[in-house]
Amino acid sequence: MNPLAIGNSSSKHQLRLSWPDGREQVLDHAQLRRQCPCSQCRAFRLRGVTPLVDERVRVIELNPQGYGVQLVFSDGHERGIYPWAYLADLTSM
Repeated sequence: MNPLAIGNSSSKHQLRLSWPDGREQVLDHAQLRRQCPCSQCRAFRLRGVTPLVDERVRVIELNPQGYGVQLVFSDGHERGIYPWAYLADLTSM
């Protein structure tokens, strides 16, 4: 299920998603960075290591990929493509 709308607020440090079921989701940029689904970040989490992320990190670019969205962060990290289902399952942060 793809969102109907996606918005990015750099000033509030939040990504907002509107889903077809009427649900509105607000996700914090730093938490999104910590939950990056790329292989490197997943490997860290599987070892029980939480990536160190500056709370001031921002999503500076959104690149739609059909099944999800690539998020580019202000710390230079851009490897993660966040599938829509993955984002939908993240709790509001």
